[in-house]
Amino acid sequence: MTPYSCIIVEDEPLARNLLSAYISKVPRLELKQSFSNALDALEYLRENPVDVLFSDIQMPEVTGITLLKLLKTKPLIILTTAYSEYALEGYELEVYDYLLKPISFERFLKAVEKGIARLDGNVSQSITTVIQEVQSAPNQDYIFVKDGTKLIKINLSDILYIEGLKDYVCIYTPQKKIISLQTMKSLEASLPSDRFIRVHNSFIIAFAAIEEIEKDRLVINKSTIPISDTYKKAFREMIDKRQIGG
Repeated sequence: MTPYSCIIVEDEPLARNLLSAYISKVPRLELKQSFSNALDALEYLRENPVDVLFSDIQMPEVTGITLLKLLKTKPLIILTTAYSEYALEGYELEVYDYLLKPISFERFLKAVEKGIARLDGNVSQSITTVIQEVQSAPNQDYIFVKDGTKLIKINLSDILYIEGLKDYVCIYTPQKKIISLQTMKSLEASLPSDRFIRVHNSFIIAFAAIEEIEKDRLVINKSTIPISDTYKKAFREMIDKRQIGG
């Protein structure tokens, strides 16, 4: 089976060599060129289209993000960076995957295998899946939620409560509310259970935001939220552990 062609754009020699070594271990990939800056890579790509592009984001003169914006025909793009906040911008540029440095071979191989499957025509995947992996990492203090064609970063400390609206969720913060097309179940799974709990089929609340608790309801930011029988026991147990109510 003919391997897929790829190039590396990375200004750090050690990172560039690491990616080259990783690529050499994958029979389905063939490294054509390796560049230390985006301008040389752009010139090469104009005459030599490739199947996969591995690119750092933060580079002198021309960044990886600018490189992607300048490409008329985009290969399958895998970004590498030490800063997870760039994932939002990468999503808007149709980046396929997003590798956080330091990059392990296991994580690299996972991205490449999914990418090859997509090039083979077997699966389709967007950066949304990658964001879910990033935000589920230990000690993550924010999440990304989809809003139309964008992903919005929300700090966990800003979330007061979340309301389910059929196929949508409405996330309330002190400044605004964000409506996102996803299920309560998927969002609940991405939130740390020591900070958030579901109290009703339609509500997930932040413990730190609770102002009052009375029988089958609680108050957050002057909004009254019901506590249903299904979730009452688990909620009361968590409250007892925190010693903020009886």
